[in-house]
Amino acid sequence: MNDAKPPNRCRIVLIAPPLASAEHICAAFEGGDVASLILPENGMDDATFQAFAEKIVPVAQSAGVAVIITGDSRIAGRVQADGIHVEAGRQELAETIERVQGKMMVGTGGAKTRDDALELGEERPDYMFFGRFGYDNKPEPHPRNLSLGEWWAQMIQIPCIVMAGSELGSVETVAATGAEFVALSSAVFANGLDPRAAVAAANALLDETAPRFES
Repeated sequence: MNDAKPPNRCRIVLIAPPLASAEHICAAFEGGDVASLILPENGMDDATFQAFAEKIVPVAQSAGVAVIITGDSRIAGRVQADGIHVEAGRQELAETIERVQGKMMVGTGGAKTRDDALELGEERPDYMFFGRFGYDNKPEPHPRNLSLGEWWAQMIQIPCIVMAGSELGSVETVAATGAEFVALSSAVFANGLDPRAAVAAANALLDETAPRFES
């Protein structure tokens, strides 16, 4: 289970991959500190996605893990999620923030350049995500995501999440950028892996190597 006091360093954000069962995803929470879980719809229709999320949200929240639903604020509200992830233009992001402000957090991503990121940042989302869901198929994080994350962490107060690679050791590379959060998906949930052990190992690496943040 998660510690009552979060560690003062880069923390883990999990991203649910396609075809993973709710039980497999929830098992990861038993491995140690996880800040949040992002649930993409992964091709599910609305009813299936909602039923899937309903199995996960209470388990995650009881473990101290915030659940963020991608795209659909209606489903996020129905399952009592903690937030919504929006990858769209600035106007849609602004409209979403205005609509759900005070009810749930709103994060965003999809920026491929500094200018793109700054434009989205003008709307003051709760976090900026650098990476793409399902594209963590190489051992190391994408260099562009690392570069953007390092620049953002140094310049902007809004927290950022940087997508790690398919190997757990890549959490060290992300943490070195100064990013507040490292996203893990295939490194935890790929076939044959024990998600509990993977999260525990990732936390151990971060405990050992991640820079500490100023209080």
